[in-house]
Amino acid sequence: MLSRFLVYGCVGWVLEVMFTGTGAALKKDRNATARTYLWMHPIYGGTALALEEVSARLKPLPRPLRALVYTGLIFGAEYGTGWLLKRLLGRCPWDYAPHRWSVHGLIRLDYAPAWYLTALLFEPVRDTLLHVTSEALRQTPEYRDAEARGTLPPTALPEEKPLEAGLAAARFESAQAEPAPIP
Repeated sequence: MLSRFLVYGCVGWVLEVMFTGTGAALKKDRNATARTYLWMHPIYGGTALALEEVSARLKPLPRPLRALVYTGLIFGAEYGTGWLLKRLLGRCPWDYAPHRWSVHGLIRLDYAPAWYLTALLFEPVRDTLLHVTSEALRQTPEYRDAEARGTLPPTALPEEKPLEAGLAAARFESAQAEPAPIP
């Protein structure tokens, strides 16, 4: 889970830098100045992990509808973390107050299309990430040792099912953290 949190945070940073840099370039900033905040890494990472949990429950819904729910959750996370940072720091690092569609300076409703597009991309990014981390897990000495001892969960890293593979990887990681039973 920690590896996915870290990667999701970095993916969020990259998307934000691309978004703000493109916006600056469209406003005639020849440097295409982009920016983000250190606070955004844990916000993006935590929000994506929460979306992972929600996505399993929403699986029966059509993907565009799931993305709409994710968009609402993203707005909620942005508003909630902005409010919390404002309480803790005295200000929110991003300030949307001057913008017409701002809600308390913490979110911008006119960003809904960008967040919806991000939400549509979430599942393919998640599936790829879970597949890659599952493949990386197979290469670890701990996994190979557990495989040799025959202590892998029966559904450890099933092929063609990246979400299940990621859940199996999480179970494997937590099982490795527990002390081994005495034979």
